[in-house]
Amino acid sequence: MCHGTDLKGTGPLALKSNPPTPDLTTPGFKKRLHDYPGVIVSSVILRPNGDLIPRTLRENGVKLPAFAWTVQDFRDLNEYLTGKIARAK
Repeated sequence: MCHGTDLKGTGPLALKSNPPTPDLTTPGFKKRLHDYPGVIVSSVILRPNGDLIPRTLRENGVKLPAFAWTVQDFRDLNEYLTGKIARAK
């Protein structure tokens, strides 16, 4: 919804978040993900007040189930992003 299938920040909600959704395929983002695994994922989810992604989705009519992030959720997300971004061109 935000990053788009190409991971370049081209999804339908890309320009509706503040800050706008970044391109995850840039060399700079790939380097940060490599250098600081997990930190990037958690900072994206938690920045700036712990509600950026859920708030953006809610404000745009996307219904979210109530849940709490677990350590395993962060690990799974980091593994997913690392794999997807490594393959992105």
